[in-house]
This record gives sequence, structure tokens and C-alpha cells, in this order.
Amino acid sequence: MNATDTPLPTTTPHTSWTVLCVDDEPSILAALKRVLRSEDCQVLQAGSGAEALTLLEQHPVDVVVSDMRMPGMDGAQLLAQVRQRWPHTARVLLTGYADMNATITAINEGQIYRYIHKPWDEADLRLTIRQAAERQLLERERTRLQALTQEQNEELKALNIGLEQRVDERTSELRQANEQLRRNYLTSIKIFSNLMELRSGVLAGHGKRTASLARKVAQAMGLPEEVLQDVFVAGLLHDVGFMALPDAILSKPVGKLTAEEMTSYQRHPVLGAQSFMALDDHQAVAAIIRSHHERHDGTGFPDQLEGEQITVGARILAVVDTYDDLTHGHLTGAPLTEAEARTILQRGRGTQFDAEVIDVFLHITQEVKPKPTRIEPVTAEKLEPGMTLDKDLLSKEGVLLLSAGHVLTADMISRIRRYAKIEGLLLALDIRLPPAD
Repeated sequence: MNATDTPLPTTTPHTSWTVLCVDDEPSILAALKRVLRSEDCQVLQAGSGAEALTLLEQHPVDVVVSDMRMPGMDGAQLLAQVRQRWPHTARVLLTGYADMNATITAINEGQIYRYIHKPWDEADLRLTIRQAAERQLLERERTRLQALTQEQNEELKALNIGLEQRVDERTSELRQANEQLRRNYLTSIKIFSNLMELRSGVLAGHGKRTASLARKVAQAMGLPEEVLQDVFVAGLLHDVGFMALPDAILSKPVGKLTAEEMTSYQRHPVLGAQSFMALDDHQAVAAIIRSHHERHDGTGFPDQLEGEQITVGARILAVVDTYDDLTHGHLTGAPLTEAEARTILQRGRGTQFDAEVIDVFLHITQEVKPKPTRIEPVTAEKLEPGMTLDKDLLSKEGVLLLSAGHVLTADMISRIRRYAKIEGLLLALDIRLPPAD
């Protein structure tokens, strides 16, 4: 077996590559081409350093194999230029033992891949050139993959930014939709509360007033937002159990009910709470409604709960409900002044009512009030957006159309005018005006 038949070690499979052989002796170039004929490569040849540089300018080359000793430009000088101008081209130097100093120079200046002594071993030469080429191909592929990775990372970054923006936009849309649902939900509850109160004229507006004031007390006590909403909804619907009571009971002040009628009356918190049985998300509201007539000392109804056994929402509602009943004549038939009602509530501190709730209620209802506003009747034709209604607007049948404190919008004014025209009414609404200077 001669040198050309020596088996080569297995290396990584490669694609076709190009090698440039540089030597001033044609016989050496022919020998190199013969050595590489079994490789899947294109062999270019140059007889001088200058010719090699010209070829490099015209063709992409993976490996340059150059002899050390050549007239004009030697191998060290050639490979130094190749390194400078085509740094991704591998460089192999063919050198004799007598050229060691020049070889060291080539290593330093040309940073050659390897140097091979002449005469060479064909298998070693072929393996060296192949490995140099494969190294360049792998390096080129690594560079390509790095660039591709960088490009994909930039695309992914842009995609993430766009996705975050879409998520933010969608979150904002959902937040707005949820807020709209919440407003619609509360509006529906208010409408139902108004319809429910039609059965008794003295109850008109009671639910809304109670709910609004109860929420203010809960806010002043620092209760969580979900409790504030439960208290507000319970305030609107705390008398829903009245729907099951006869008109004879609803038409009387509570203080004038017979013993039998009072027994029926005391069932309304239970009936109201039972109406929420199928609503999973409203059990806290149901608990407030059931307990809003309990007393702090345990003598209330329907369950004779006392103290902390009564949910805080029910303790708040008990105070506010009683206050509104006193100031609107629901209990005795004759409405009391705010001062008189506050005095009666103060007497029940610690017995009928929770002491903390009473203290907070009395505090927020005795806050310094702004200068009294002027109230003037304004016809439907002269209403303007931003005006505030001072008194409840009721229909001819006593239906609550708008409650006091409602701020008019352009759409609402159009509806009021349309209602007045259809019903043939000359409406004059009491409007709050800023205090005179």
C-alpha cells in the first residue's frame, strides 16, 4: 500500500469547497491537484503571489495553500495579505526545514491554519486541507446562524412589543367593557328598585337614598371596594321582600301596624334574601338584606343576631334605613327633621345600632355643608346639559323617572322633552343653581 492508498480518518461531511494552490513550480501545482482529485472541491492554481491575489478578487476561496519560497512575493507575505483582505479564508503554508524562521514569521503575520513540511505525506496534506476547508464552512455556517438568530430575535422582540401593545389595548377594552357592564348592572338594579317602590308612594326614592348614604358610611369606614358595592346593591333592594306583602301593610306607617300585620312585615327581610338564592355572586347581598333589621343587642328580627354576628353591611344599612324612614315618615307617618332623626339614632347607640357605625354616620352627616344652592323651576325647553335635578321627577302615576341629584345630559334632556310632549305636560323641573354672590 503506497501513501496515496492510506485510509483517511473519518471527518464531518462537508459541502463542495474551493482551494487555491500557489507555487511557482508547475510540477508542484500538478502534484497538489492530483492529491486533491478525490476531494469534492474545486482547485484553482496560481504561479505567483500577485496572480493568487487576482484570483482571490474574482472567486470566493475557502483555503489557500501556498509554497513558502516564491520569487517576488513569498508565501508569508501572500498569506499575510490574505489574512488582512479575506480573513475568513483558511491559510496553509508549504515549507522546507530550512525555512523555519520564515515559517515563524508566516505564523505570526499570516496566522496560518497549519504549515506542512515538504516533502509532504499525501494523506496528511489532504486531511489538513479538508479540515481547514470544513472549519471555514462551519465557521461560515455559524456566522450565518448567528445572523439568522439575531434577525429572529429582533423579529421576536418586535412581535413581543406588538403583542404587549395588543394585550394592553385588549386589557383596556375589557376594563372599559367591564365598567360598562357594571354601570348597566347598577342601572338595572336602580330601575328594578324604582319599580318595586311603586307599590307604596311613601317608599319612592327610598332605596336610592339609602343605598347612596350607606355606601358613603362604608367608604368612611375604609371597607373594601367589593363590600361597598354589596352595601350599595343591598341598599337599593333591601325592601324587595315587600313584593310578597299585601298592600294593606305597605300603605301604613310601620308604627301603626297591628300585631298580625307586624308579624307579616317582619318576614320581608327573609323573603328578600330568599329571592337571591339562585344568584351565586350575590350571597353577601342576600346576607345584608336578611339582617338589616337585626339589633346590636340581639332583640331584632328575623334571627335575633347580636353584635359581630351581624354582617357589617347590615349594621350600616340598619342605621341608614332607619334614618331615611324617620326623615320621610315611613315609621310614624310624620317626617322628622334631620336633627330629630340624628338624636333618635344617637339614643340607640350600642343597643339598637352598632356604636362605630353610629359614630361614623353622625360624623359624615354633620360635615359642614356648602353654601345653600338656589332652586328654580326650569321648563323642559330651557333645560341645559350639566344642570342638576333638585327633586325627584315623578310621572302622573307616581313612577320615579329621575331622582334628585341627577345631572342632566343632552340625551336625557331630549328624552324629558319627548316624554312631556307625548304626555301633554308642561314640565317645570326644580334645578339646583349655584349660590348667588
